[in-house]
Amino acid sequence: MQANLNQKYSHTSGFETETGFRFPVLELDYSTWGKLNKEKTNVVVIYHALTGHSNASEWFSGLFEKDGIFKNQDLFVICINVPGSCYGSTGPSSVNPETGEAYGHSFPILSIRDVVKAQQLVLDYLKIEEIQLVIGGSMGGMQALECAITDKRVQAAAVIAAGSRHEAWAIGISEAQRMAIYADARWSEDFYDFNNPPLDGLAAARAMAMLTYRAAEQYNDRFGREIRTQDQFQVSSYLKYQGEKIGLRFDPLSYVRLTQSMDTHDVGRGRGGRGEVLSALRIPVLVAGIQSDLLYPIFEQQTLAEMLPNAIYREITSPYGHDAFLIEFRQLNDLLKEFTSIINHHKVVK
Repeated sequence: MQANLNQKYSHTSGFETETGFRFPVLELDYSTWGKLNKEKTNVVVIYHALTGHSNASEWFSGLFEKDGIFKNQDLFVICINVPGSCYGSTGPSSVNPETGEAYGHSFPILSIRDVVKAQQLVLDYLKIEEIQLVIGGSMGGMQALECAITDKRVQAAAVIAAGSRHEAWAIGISEAQRMAIYADARWSEDFYDFNNPPLDGLAAARAMAMLTYRAAEQYNDRFGREIRTQDQFQVSSYLKYQGEKIGLRFDPLSYVRLTQSMDTHDVGRGRGGRGEVLSALRIPVLVAGIQSDLLYPIFEQQTLAEMLPNAIYREITSPYGHDAFLIEFRQLNDLLKEFTSIINHHKVVK
């Protein structure tokens, strides 16, 4: 498929968030694969997770390779980098055109609804008429569900490793990670030097996150009690490596703001409750849980599927925990192919 990576759309007529913050200009980075058909109806939208970016063929690689669901030449696939990130869309390190300085801490907490509303600007710009499928895992699953609820162009959705709201367990994990960043001496509540960011705090936050992204079984099998150096367990070395690695590619304030965005996720907020809004969603929805997921346990996906009138629930069996949606591509491809087959036959089986 023809790939066009890291394209830019500038929304210059202003964008207002749920809390009333107004961006004079909103930049959105997006990547596409394939070509739009004449009717502009052959569209699949992929939503990325917390520290992801618009090049979905990199982190969702198994879905784009031979026999992958997105290898279909008839599709036009698009992935849009979330605002608040540091991969091309407007984020905390972006310059506010009204002040000539970086937004920094003035960058607001965007709700998942704000994020999806912003991304819809790109779809409107491309004059998309119909979206065959929206899909995402983790934070991407939250976006896919929100888009399915708010965008009438969506014909089907696949929500993976996410629920109908961010529960206290996940909010607590996010807050603990933010506390690690706040504890870094280079963190400031007013402004920090983007050339000298609080990377030690970000590294600690990432280490915490990595413990929730995988399962105990996988850690035990991979590392055991092996010693890498005289005074360090192999698992300790691995977590330190992951912490240093995230600092090379991600901004701590973006990490804070995006985890805060995830905490806003609740499809029932201000809409009469989850039951009311989900029962009104009539399109087919694939809800997939991961059997070993510690971060978003499968009861969250099971509950979501039960509240949707036209959903199927499936499980990914894997020792890799939450990260399995980025690893178990054979299973994920099989689930998506089954789901699209069901959609094509106009029926969904609980």
